[in-house]
Amino acid sequence: MDHSSFSDRRGFLKKSTLATIAGFWGTKIAFAEHLPANYVPLVFAEPNPMVAKDKDMTVLNDKPWNVEAPAHLLDDAITPANKMFIRNNGLIPEHIDVANWKLTINGESVKAPKTYTLNDLKKRFKTYTYQLVLECAGNGRAGYVPQAAGNQWTDGAVSCAEWTGVRLKDILADVGLKDDAVYIGYYGKDLHVSQDPTKPVISRGVPMKKALEDETLIAWAMNGQDIPLTHGFPLRLVIGGWPASVSGKWLHTLSVRNKVHDGAKMTGKSYKVPINPVPPGVDPPEDQFKIIESMPVKSLITFPKTGATVDFGQSIPLRGHAWAGDRSVKSMQISFDFGSTWQSCKLQPPKNRLAWQHWTLDLKLPRKGYYEIWARAVDDAGVSQPMVMPQWNPEGYCNNACHRIAVKVV
Repeated sequence: MDHSSFSDRRGFLKKSTLATIAGFWGTKIAFAEHLPANYVPLVFAEPNPMVAKDKDMTVLNDKPWNVEAPAHLLDDAITPANKMFIRNNGLIPEHIDVANWKLTINGESVKAPKTYTLNDLKKRFKTYTYQLVLECAGNGRAGYVPQAAGNQWTDGAVSCAEWTGVRLKDILADVGLKDDAVYIGYYGKDLHVSQDPTKPVISRGVPMKKALEDETLIAWAMNGQDIPLTHGFPLRLVIGGWPASVSGKWLHTLSVRNKVHDGAKMTGKSYKVPINPVPPGVDPPEDQFKIIESMPVKSLITFPKTGATVDFGQSIPLRGHAWAGDRSVKSMQISFDFGSTWQSCKLQPPKNRLAWQHWTLDLKLPRKGYYEIWARAVDDAGVSQPMVMPQWNPEGYCNNACHRIAVKVV
């Protein structure tokens, strides 16, 4: 059957049309009467999850590398390196001299610049390990309508690995800060895709309050081993809960600023959203944008894989993760009738602040048919994930709509 006669590339069609074709692949859509207006079940998307083969990591670009994981590959409590998304803005450094690698702290708001070797960092400061959520601000961009420009991430540009290093606050205390310090900015050794060494790649940062949190690390290890080259070896700034773009890879310099950092990808509309809501398709002037800070509440279903078939009467052991930027998740819910009713899940506390939280639910579906299982988290401020799509923004950032999987009961 030609799906294009019923839906466009973004997967929208009329509810009345949907009702007439619901059984074309051999079963009815359970709770079709509860479908939100203009919402299309996953079975009509491309690729159809009910017939798709198992997937590995999905490569969006190879210059620079941008790679994501299908949700079912993120089932581990601690994300392993081979399942961690890659978001690079430039090329991976070709020559890394670990023995002579240094970190320089400078800027208008340090009392005097100071440089540390890797050995200095490891020997002079107390070491800490935290499990931290890193999520690309563009994660979920593929779900925006109309389409936003940029990498069309689905749901897998997120990770929660275990990072080991020293607290940035301890290094800055050793350097000494002036009273006018308001922001930090990082500089890495990645190369511009043109390979022109004079062109900046990315140099972002955060306000001092975020920089001085206990969990903000200058890290040299991930999951108990050297950070993989792709993820920033030998030294990386790691800041959980905010867009992963603030966690600079291949770190060699950190500047303490007396103003908002103005490095590459800090100006223009990069990593920013409109201050006020705008209609879909509208792109306001640059002065109407604000920098993205804490990421919104979000969750994933990591088991079963979308497209699963289960026997009627069989219990489905659902599980996944939930996170909420600087906040914590207070409740986790599942719906199998397109958001008409919700069931509460068992939700674990995070291993530490800014780590994701694991959730589980044994679910029995009431009759045979096609189902969608929707996941919705609520943070400790009472903010819930939107069911279908949040407020549109022209850069396609911060889509925290409910994650959904397709299941067939036979």
